[in-house]
Amino acid sequence: MVGAPKADRRLQWLAATLVGCAWAAAEAKEAPLLEVGLGIGAIAFEDYRGSDTTHAYPLPIPYLVYNGKFLKADREGLRGTLFNQDRVELNVSGNLTTPVRNDRARSGMPDLRSTLELGSSLDFHLLRSADSHLKFDLRMPLRAGITVEGSPKFIGWTFTPRLALDVADPFGLSGWNAGLLAGPLFADHRYHDYFYSVAQQYATVSRPAYQATGGYAGTQFITAVSKRYPRYWVGAYVRYDTLSGAVFADSPLVLRNSYWSAGIGIAWIIHTSAQMVEVPD
Repeated sequence: MVGAPKADRRLQWLAATLVGCAWAAAEAKEAPLLEVGLGIGAIAFEDYRGSDTTHAYPLPIPYLVYNGKFLKADREGLRGTLFNQDRVELNVSGNLTTPVRNDRARSGMPDLRSTLELGSSLDFHLLRSADSHLKFDLRMPLRAGITVEGSPKFIGWTFTPRLALDVADPFGLSGWNAGLLAGPLFADHRYHDYFYSVAQQYATVSRPAYQATGGYAGTQFITAVSKRYPRYWVGAYVRYDTLSGAVFADSPLVLRNSYWSAGIGIAWIIHTSAQMVEVPD
């Protein structure tokens, strides 16, 4: 699925969203153990959640489907299954973001490093239709964030409970998959401090000193569509993000309380393994 994440701010999260919808749904009783492909896409995104600086970039799109017993990569992401029952799964969950440099609101402040978030996600399967064309889940990822640098720094915890609806053949469109993902974002004070605090030495007349606190970080809504053709895959997503009511909404680094972002991509299937394995409907 689509989905992750994270307080997800920048290019890598949006790339993950687009790539996430590139991981195809395996609906048959048997499917190849591995499918690999590569393509290109384009995304439009903000520097970080709350920034008023937006960029559009071309983006390489890796296509990966792996139906291993404990490690899987599909429309729900890359995950290791720690515990699996009909109604509950415990999965490994991760997110990676790229750095932010030369953002106007942060002029004169240190650049934001790329961050890596790792943790687990307790996922509840709330509804499955008899033909598996409709799936409705509650996903509850809890992750620890660190900076990606020579001496990584722990920057706090994120918790992003999401309701996820996946629909196969929506509106009678054979072979298409549609996904809807929505939910609030939460993080502790250390995580928000990394992105939204302004230390006294970086304060200016228009950017006063500010100390961020932990708590509610806004809500995200994501919709994605994709289709797997015999030799290639196509997909697109749209995301709406609101920071209304977020505990850091009055930070001088928050210049926009809501915005839209989007992406589109195509990937060609390079390799399909001959080995077939059983997968859930």
